[in-house]
Amino acid sequence: MNLDRRYFLGSLAAIAGASFLPEHQLAQARSLVKAFPIACNSYSWLTFYGRQGKTWMADPDASLSELVQSGLTAYEPAINSAEEVTKLIPLLKKYKLAMPSLYVNSTLHQAAEAQKSIDTVLAIADAVRPAGTTIFVTNPSPIKWGSNDDKSDPELAEQARNLDQLGDELRKRGITLAYHTHAPEHRQAAREFHHMLLATDPKNVSLCLDAHWVYRGSGNSQIALFDVVKLYGKRIVEVHIRQSRAGIWQETFGEGDIDYQRLATELKALNSRPLLVLEQCLEKGSPNTMGPIEAHKQDLAYTKTVFSGLIG
Repeated sequence: MNLDRRYFLGSLAAIAGASFLPEHQLAQARSLVKAFPIACNSYSWLTFYGRQGKTWMADPDASLSELVQSGLTAYEPAINSAEEVTKLIPLLKKYKLAMPSLYVNSTLHQAAEAQKSIDTVLAIADAVRPAGTTIFVTNPSPIKWGSNDDKSDPELAEQARNLDQLGDELRKRGITLAYHTHAPEHRQAAREFHHMLLATDPKNVSLCLDAHWVYRGSGNSQIALFDVVKLYGKRIVEVHIRQSRAGIWQETFGEGDIDYQRLATELKALNSRPLLVLEQCLEKGSPNTMGPIEAHKQDLAYTKTVFSGLIG
């Protein structure tokens, strides 16, 4: 259940150079480098269950039992409170599931709300220690979901300061903060996305590359996606994996709009071994031919093939 923190440090060292670690610790960590298990985010299961008229985790035993039946051994949930973690950890032990990462919500562009978010996330970090979780993923909330409103420059500056502070506090607890984006952050020359990475310390803020949201948020552009890898590849500690065809999310991960084989090759060239997290979700127009267990079985098999050079 517990992931060895030393092998995470080794993975991070390979990704970012980890110049902030003592050399003797780096040497020990590098000797222990091995791949994370392939994980799966809760959101993909939520969309499959929604299509069936069910609610993911309404019955935790039934939900996690199906996740395990798909062959997955690691789970990335979305967590809103320390209490949720306390309830989840016994279930993870019961189903022998690792939780190398989790997703936390945050609002960081307004000072009053930011401190509340930071306090909540740090409480979650304290509660999650028994699970050995080493990555917290967050996507600071846009001003209004579904709108075209953008944060002002002062709000972006405030958000970056708070993101860096949160990452610093998590690092003291042995947890890496991974910045994540959806489509809105890639509007307006991707000003929000770039500022969050350029205005934060790499020791405090790493990157969860959600390949498809970068692609979609940039106008369905693989050029934009691979430019992001070129610019920030050494900060990538996690990759969210989703595929589309003709712009529509598919039921299973396979060939499609994004060249994941190229992504795997470029990550390997960077000596990067990020946590791979399946997030093959459904939307309007997605095929409807199978249930979540079979779909995730296929996702897992294809991921092991495409990313074999990173998980061997």
